[in-house]
Amino acid sequence: MDYTNIEERMKKTINIYEENLSEIRAGRANPAILNKITVDYYGTATPINQMAGISVPEARLIVIQPWDMSVLKEIERAILASDIGITPNNDGKVIRLNFPELNEERRKELVKDIRKMSEESKVAVRSVRRDGIDEFKKMQKESIITEDDLKQAEDQIQKLTDKYVEQIDKITENKEKEIMTV
Repeated sequence: MDYTNIEERMKKTINIYEENLSEIRAGRANPAILNKITVDYYGTATPINQMAGISVPEARLIVIQPWDMSVLKEIERAILASDIGITPNNDGKVIRLNFPELNEERRKELVKDIRKMSEESKVAVRSVRRDGIDEFKKMQKESIITEDDLKQAEDQIQKLTDKYVEQIDKITENKEKEIMTV
């Protein structure tokens, strides 16, 4: 029995979840929040990290230094138009993003968002489980595998599901601790 496809899809779900979590700002400056922001650069939507150097000189500061100074205003506009909730400071050479301290209310909101994302990821893992089991049931109907093989496959897929749901819970718990203790 081959479960690699099922396991790969579950791993991919975890990777997407971790990627989405990295974009949540926890009071610390994290360049990953800029990943989804693109700038119109000579008619092409270009990610900021492909047109500027991004550094984090302090815990709550991101500095963006474009390689082509003519796009400084465009980068600033793109950041303002995005939903990251931070106003860029442009001094003509670089753009600075200052991250404010998180208050208690905002921290609780972030934790709620994280839990919602966690549940969505678990649903995605369970969906992969359902697809996998359906695949094996189809094989059993077509007499490719026996009923015992089907039962064994269901057990194995459930073990994989439990493993990845547990992983999501650990990742969520760590991110919650990070947000509540920053």
